[in-house]
Amino acid sequence: MPTTDRGELMNAHELEILATKARLLILEAVHTAKSGHPGGSLSCVDTLIKLYFDEMNVSVDDPQDPDRDRFVLSKGHCSPALYSVLALKGFFPVEDISLFRSIKAHYSGHPDMVNVRGVDMSTGSLGQGISAAVGMALATHVNKRNYRVYAMLGDGEIAEGQVWEAAMAASKWHLSNLLAFVDVNGLQIDGKTADVMPSEPLDKKFEAFGWNVIKCDGHDFDALGKSMADARACTDKPSVVLLSTTKGKGVSFMENNAGWHGKAPDDEQYETAVKELKEHLASLGVTEG
Repeated sequence: MPTTDRGELMNAHELEILATKARLLILEAVHTAKSGHPGGSLSCVDTLIKLYFDEMNVSVDDPQDPDRDRFVLSKGHCSPALYSVLALKGFFPVEDISLFRSIKAHYSGHPDMVNVRGVDMSTGSLGQGISAAVGMALATHVNKRNYRVYAMLGDGEIAEGQVWEAAMAASKWHLSNLLAFVDVNGLQIDGKTADVMPSEPLDKKFEAFGWNVIKCDGHDFDALGKSMADARACTDKPSVVLLSTTKGKGVSFMENNAGWHGKAPDDEQYETAVKELKEHLASLGVTEG
């Protein structure tokens, strides 16, 4: 059973409320900055909510605890998702989201481990994050620690050769304390991943590289919980969860639209998106976002 500073696990309804609030913060960050990557942030945020509020052993009071679990956002351009979840968790004030990409603060367009509380690895160049995660997981054997390492990749990022070098290394060292997620939303900045650089069948490829492969609906919290439990139960190899997700999830006009990979909504679009998400919150019994 995973342990966090919260204690008992949350139910799917509670997690859905948090995820919807995180989506509101993602939109606020990108709209205020007038730049950023909403599409992939909205598709992966459910997994991040499940990780930080149920799965990972982390503490807001001691973010540098050497025995804490680590998370690496390998697709670093989706920092609005990570920052929003860290803010909701309490690593820094929620109000700081309005400083995203601002010269007045350190909440840059990619995760910054030096200046942002709760960030475990600075990322940006695609493919490098998973390599860092492999190093962190391997370090547990050297340092005689018992923490787990989690990483989030994009399905466009999978085209990077370094990803597969890292996959080979993780398999060689039997890093069962490593769990990678691939956000398979089918889209990247130039269009469909199947057209830009086909990567399927991802399950067969990871299996061939010696990984334990799990498939999961990336927007189903119960399914996410089961996938993480299945990964913990695997003790002889690294695990990867292939997340079936919707790019732009939660905002109707952004969903399944590659144009929202790296574009900020204008004022009218922002108001429409916020209205949709607040209506969803209301349907969950929450009257204020």
